[in-house]
Amino acid sequence: MATFPDLSLDSANRFVAALGLEFDEVRADAVTGRIELGPQHHNAWDVVHGGVYSTVVERAASVGASRAVEEHGLFAVGVHNATDVFVTTAKGLALVTAHPVFQGELQQVWSVEILTDVDGTPLARGQLRLQNVPKRAPGHR
Repeated sequence: MATFPDLSLDSANRFVAALGLEFDEVRADAVTGRIELGPQHHNAWDVVHGGVYSTVVERAASVGASRAVEEHGLFAVGVHNATDVFVTTAKGLALVTAHPVFQGELQQVWSVEILTDVDGTPLARGQLRLQNVPKRAPGHR
């Protein structure tokens, strides 16, 4: 059985490294992490781009869902992302928590919250539906 991928920013591709989401815990039933939001995440109005929150939802839920099915030779890919942004911010540490809503043989649904570390103000919340798919050899579609 293959080992679970290294999720550190040091081993990440440029896109994931630029996002900056770091994981504290990745389990089949919960994921926690943090992201230092700043100018590298801004839109033209100097606040964090909503796509950053959508990407955090996708990443956090995908790694948790993949952890849940790894023993079956599967990983999980997002097929529908619904992310709501509640508060605009320009910078600060945000805490990320993800939990499964449903874990089935073919699909999973995970809920992700992104909160400020200062007072727990919700910045965004998302739900990701994922498909469990078989791992393939590198280079194959």
